[in-house]
Amino acid sequence: MRDLNDLAHTIVPLKGGGEVFVLDPGSAIGAESQAMLGALHSRSPGGIRSHLALLAQKGSEKFMSTFYVGYGHKSIGDLGSASVFIEGVSMLVAKAIQDFPLYNGQEVSTRYVDFSKQRFIDPAHSSKSTDILETWRSFYLSSLEEFIPILRERYPRGEGEDEKVWEKAIKARAFDTMRAFLPAAASTNLVWTGPLRQFADRIPVLRNHPLAEVREVGIAIEKALLIAYPNSFSEKRYPATESYLEQAQVESAYFDEEGFPDFEFVDSINHERLGQYRRALATRPQKIELPYTIRDAGVAEFKFLLDFGSFRDIQRHRAISLRMPLLTTRHGFEPWYLSELPESLRDRATEAIAKQLHATEALGLSDTLKQYYLPMGLRTAVRFTGDLRALVYLIEIRATRFVHPTLRMRAVQMAKALEVAYGEDGLVLHLDPEPDRFDVKRGTHDIIAKA
Repeated sequence: MRDLNDLAHTIVPLKGGGEVFVLDPGSAIGAESQAMLGALHSRSPGGIRSHLALLAQKGSEKFMSTFYVGYGHKSIGDLGSASVFIEGVSMLVAKAIQDFPLYNGQEVSTRYVDFSKQRFIDPAHSSKSTDILETWRSFYLSSLEEFIPILRERYPRGEGEDEKVWEKAIKARAFDTMRAFLPAAASTNLVWTGPLRQFADRIPVLRNHPLAEVREVGIAIEKALLIAYPNSFSEKRYPATESYLEQAQVESAYFDEEGFPDFEFVDSINHERLGQYRRALATRPQKIELPYTIRDAGVAEFKFLLDFGSFRDIQRHRAISLRMPLLTTRHGFEPWYLSELPESLRDRATEAIAKQLHATEALGLSDTLKQYYLPMGLRTAVRFTGDLRALVYLIEIRATRFVHPTLRMRAVQMAKALEVAYGEDGLVLHLDPEPDRFDVKRGTHDIIAKA
């Protein structure tokens, strides 16, 4: 019998005799035990105290293996959570893991990585492929060193502005520009946290992904979770399921289209239903989201070209339905990055891009493997649908001066499209009045320890 008496649960009584009970799991109640408590709570009116007593007496092991894995009661897996930290994987792996509406987590920003030392993933394992990656690294580092002093002159520190904050804002701007010349092979770290059920549902897809690196990481996550939560996962494989998932991933893991539009908006929302929300659309205060029920009015679609670097930011919006684009040379290099550079550096960048893309093509790799050696400044075909609540949130948060300029430009375009389409329905957007202004507050957007 385990001792659960020292846990400090938080309890707030209700007037009618009920209570709100916030569980203190401490080190004694793990994810599987929490799942057991939640499941018992849905089946027995005895209350959490009686469930805690049963947990202390019997543990959760047999319960989870019998009801969650054995009987397939998936909802039980929603009641216990895990946090998985994944390190030293390519940008492509991070995007594959995050290509999931229920993903919850964070990824390292390219702004906080020392790419003089960061590992690049090289699946081709040849001297030529290594040369391509190291050439990107060399160009990124040398250009960054040259570019930062130019930005200091372009955006001089204003009166009263803190020098350290201004310097961080300058460097953030430089990193945001030069990231275009980093290959997708650059390694990164991410954390994935969520219910056990979501891991169980997503891992089979990852282990059947077209990229070998994604498959390896998916299998490693599964192995680690089997060790950590042995009663919540199973090593069983069903050939028909694996075959289906593998074929589905071949067909749908990546999206691309020839002749993709620079920008297109398709209004599929039911305006008659939307009329029920005129007051909510017109009177919504700033920083407040529209009601969830507005989703009943349907969705609209956006299609546009966006560099892979900024796609990584828009993918963070889980409320939209977004395809994972293939990183390819088909749609060209985002011109904004080149326009930011001084003429001498711009000429060298243009030459470097042409040589590097030619060298990558000469490797003779598949389209999916070729992605590792392509720079994140290349444009991708971005297509997504979303209800008005999701779209308004995305646009308002991305159309500000603190967002990367290439994504901000698209957010401003999307805002204009929504205002034209739904202005007569009462829609009011709360937008940054000066979205293109350089703001030193960008230098405060960091997580640092207090002195």
